[in-house]
Amino acid sequence: MTVMAALAVLAGSVGLYPLFTGKGWFWVALGSVLAVAVGGTLGRRLRLPAAFTAVAGAAALLVYLTVLFASSQALLGFLPTPGSLGRLDELFGQGWKAVNDYAAPVPLVPGIRLLVGAGVGLVAIVVDLLAVRLRRAAPAGLPLLAMYSVPAAVRQDGIGWAAFAVGALGFLALLMADAREQVGGWGRVVFTPRWSQEVPVAGAVGPAPAPQRPDARSLMSSGRRIAFAAVAVAVLLPTVIPGVQPRGLFGLGGGGGGGTQTVTTPDPLVSLQRELTERGDAVVLTYRTDAGPRPDYLRMYALDQFNGNRWSFSSLSTGDRDRLQPGVELTPAPGLGPVRVRRVTTEVRVSRRVREMDFLPVPYAPARVSVKGDWRVDDASRMIYSPRDSASGRSYTVVSAQTMPTVRDLAAGTAFPSEIARRYTAHPRTVPPEVMRLTREITKGARTAHEQAVMLQRWFTRTGGFRYDLSAPAPRRGDDLVNFLLHDKRGYCEQFAASMALMARILGIPARVAMGYTPGTQSGPNEWTVRSRDAHAWPELYFEGAGWVRFEPTPSGPGGAGQGTATSPSYSETTAIAEQPGEDGQTEPTPSASSSTAPGASESAAPQGRPDPLGDQGDRGSPQEDDGTPPAGWIAGTVLVLALLAAPMVARALARRRRWSALRPAAGDGPGARDDGGAGFADPAEAAAHAAWRELRADAVDHGLEWRPGDTPRQAARRLSELLELDAETARSLGRIARAEEMARYSRSRVPAPAEVLRADVRAVREAFAASVGRTARWRARLLPPSAMAATSQAAQSLGRAVGGRVRRDGGRWGRVRDRLGGWRSRNRDR
Repeated sequence: MTVMAALAVLAGSVGLYPLFTGKGWFWVALGSVLAVAVGGTLGRRLRLPAAFTAVAGAAALLVYLTVLFASSQALLGFLPTPGSLGRLDELFGQGWKAVNDYAAPVPLVPGIRLLVGAGVGLVAIVVDLLAVRLRRAAPAGLPLLAMYSVPAAVRQDGIGWAAFAVGALGFLALLMADAREQVGGWGRVVFTPRWSQEVPVAGAVGPAPAPQRPDARSLMSSGRRIAFAAVAVAVLLPTVIPGVQPRGLFGLGGGGGGGTQTVTTPDPLVSLQRELTERGDAVVLTYRTDAGPRPDYLRMYALDQFNGNRWSFSSLSTGDRDRLQPGVELTPAPGLGPVRVRRVTTEVRVSRRVREMDFLPVPYAPARVSVKGDWRVDDASRMIYSPRDSASGRSYTVVSAQTMPTVRDLAAGTAFPSEIARRYTAHPRTVPPEVMRLTREITKGARTAHEQAVMLQRWFTRTGGFRYDLSAPAPRRGDDLVNFLLHDKRGYCEQFAASMALMARILGIPARVAMGYTPGTQSGPNEWTVRSRDAHAWPELYFEGAGWVRFEPTPSGPGGAGQGTATSPSYSETTAIAEQPGEDGQTEPTPSASSSTAPGASESAAPQGRPDPLGDQGDRGSPQEDDGTPPAGWIAGTVLVLALLAAPMVARALARRRRWSALRPAAGDGPGARDDGGAGFADPAEAAAHAAWRELRADAVDHGLEWRPGDTPRQAARRLSELLELDAETARSLGRIARAEEMARYSRSRVPAPAEVLRADVRAVREAFAASVGRTARWRARLLPPSAMAATSQAAQSLGRAVGGRVRRDGGRWGRVRDRLGGWRSRNRDR
């Protein structure tokens, strides 16, 4: 079992291969598994308790990791010391930082290798404890499954079927080894000759019949039926659960028909970080456009939900109504009014080397898209996505409606629709008060929403002291956000876009985070090339009449504005109303005193046309903010799990209450029990005796005490008294229960004790049972009473027999009908 447990963990660890760039991680994992196996074997040889056996495995794992990563600081090269433990802790921190900085596959730096060895080793400790020490091989599959959940959560494609098959075979081999040892504990299998006409009679001459194996054909047939049913359920059931198989059965379908499914995609922020930090600078796409010398950004994602830690986009459906129709004009983008709009045509060619691109990079806002394949459009965000196709190697044409708002247009667009304000100004109540106060201080003196947005952008790019740094970790918690805004002040486009969008929402301005690519670099007349380093994130703010417009809070770096090809729109650089026509026909604002006003320079009122969203409320959130209430599905699932866990305890309590209230025993426990068919016993005292005896038996079973069904009441009471060493009073209570059951079974002249006395005796004996067993047995008797579990199992078996009988009767009836129909068709054919 030790060998099979180690092999099962190694087979399960094969599923981790997509997470790393090399193959060295497997040898680290192999050493961890071998170390745990040696430590567990040593603990079992010393006959240590189960918990100490796990400790022995953990100690062996620590020694192995010390030799591998901190031998120079260890005593004799392998014994852990404070210095070696400090070195392991340092490497652990470096590995954890690398996990957060890189997207899979990650490089095998020493910290990553340490995380692999420790993680696989912990799984090996749990599997060794469950399968080898506690002989519970089936639950050992849970930690093995946990290793598969890591690549499934990180990568969209999960792992290949071959790696999953290797892990599944390892777990099945562990189960087979456990079953073989369990059966082998009973001794050698005994075979007997079959009784048949070929068995010679007494005195016959000839060799005796050879022992033959028992006829197991019926068992094999049942096993095959059960296996086929289990596989069918495992394969077919996920296909009818929404969201579990978004690409259809075996990835061959999905998206068609009239149903809808949920679109899943890799985390856009993780993909952005991977493209910005990878060493190469591969070409992502090329395009031709008539947008002039300054094309707009190519947007892929619009992240509209903020949970306090991360930005994400709302769920997207894959219904037929969302499908792109060739040559069909899309509905106008939300919020467009009298603002100047020009039509721009863009022809895009995506590189074949691009992978996992399920969203098309398009200029905002797309009005008509010509692309082959199954592609959909989300009306609210104008994201173009596919539930099953990829943009890799595709060419497509986009006609977009590019808005050209002026400062005057944005200054007037402050009357936000209620639906837009409710959805895009929501933020959690967990936003730190420091961020609320900082937002108010930065925009102090602003008169319009546009002025507030310009002040925020200027604070990030000029006056706030921020610098562009790709090595900065992304904020994960409220404290990280405070540190980024007030202390560290370094990051890349993700941090700046997410922070400005959140601060705009705090001010009551609808905002979201957009992601995609900057225009790239010009490679020819009207031709542009976009590389992986051009990946970018920016905030989009909503102004009525202009719709969603972009801002650029990422500060300039050594190569330009962050990514180097990022540019700031003219309307985001000033709050002046006086304007002059620009080179490309756009209006270029001229600077004014208001455009250079520093944050906090005046105490003006809130922006005109809108009430101050902060006002006297201090640091309280806006009325539309999210209160962080868990989704209804999680609440329902939690309630269901708690109800299932409490079901045995509730069933036991109901059975006890019903037994004492109705005093209707079921079938008796011995040969002398009298049953009147469920109508109850004529004598209430006799019924109380049976109820007390059945309650005593259930309590004994619940507390793990041996109960022999063949014992008489007197024998059972004597054995329990000797086993538990009861005190005199409790022994008398047990004796009264046994005598009452004897008289109820065998005597018609003597009357058992009253129900109240027997009920008190049962309660006293139950307390004695609980005091005589360990804490684990007591809690099991309360939470998972075996008597209730047995009753549930018997009820399920009875139901199964009833259903099976009904199916057989119906099958016979339908068989006779089929025979009659067959005879009728045969006669008509002959006729």
